[in-house]
Amino acid sequence: MASTTVFRRDAPVTLLTATTTFGLLLGWATYGLHGMAPVLDRATNSTSTWIIWTAAAGALIRSRQLAIWGGALMMLATCGGYYTASTLGGTFGSGGLGTAAVWSMAGLAGGPLLGWAGWTVRRGQGELRAVAGAVITMVVLGEGLWFGLSLRYREDAAAFLSAGALLTVLLTVYLARTGAHRYWLCPVLAPVGGLVFYLAEKGILNGLLGSA
Repeated sequence: MASTTVFRRDAPVTLLTATTTFGLLLGWATYGLHGMAPVLDRATNSTSTWIIWTAAAGALIRSRQLAIWGGALMMLATCGGYYTASTLGGTFGSGGLGTAAVWSMAGLAGGPLLGWAGWTVRRGQGELRAVAGAVITMVVLGEGLWFGLSLRYREDAAAFLSAGALLTVLLTVYLARTGAHRYWLCPVLAPVGGLVFYLAEKGILNGLLGSA
């Protein structure tokens, strides 16, 4: 009976359906929370919100391959949920299709990576666990740099950089307590990754959104 229960819980169709459903709800919720409060508006209208949940989903899945596939499907579903809610809310303008396509492509690139990162932090081996932790935190740090350096939103930048630093500390402590090899690589690589993420968002993603 126990083996049957585990099989059903880890069944690929069940897991991928669950991550897709959660992604749809997450996208819908982030759209619905826009404009309710300044803090919620910024927190929901950010890449970090979607990506952190994708990493969390990857950490909950036992199979590495399923975590990667789940990350991709979850990010695509999140985009779908967000833009479906936008369409029903009457805010999906003429340029919305191009923007949705860009974010979907970004989700296809980032979703598998973050699904893998979440899985690796919890179940991986060697230095990869620390590297995966830095991958997760770099998104929050990179977005903080984006708010500060590109948009000049100082308060938002401070909030995201503080959240990224706190997340880095928490993941480093977790890695150290679970015996991860060279756990200190997480705080070393996180700011470097944050800068790389910022430059990619500025040079690639922002360019694609501008041409969409």
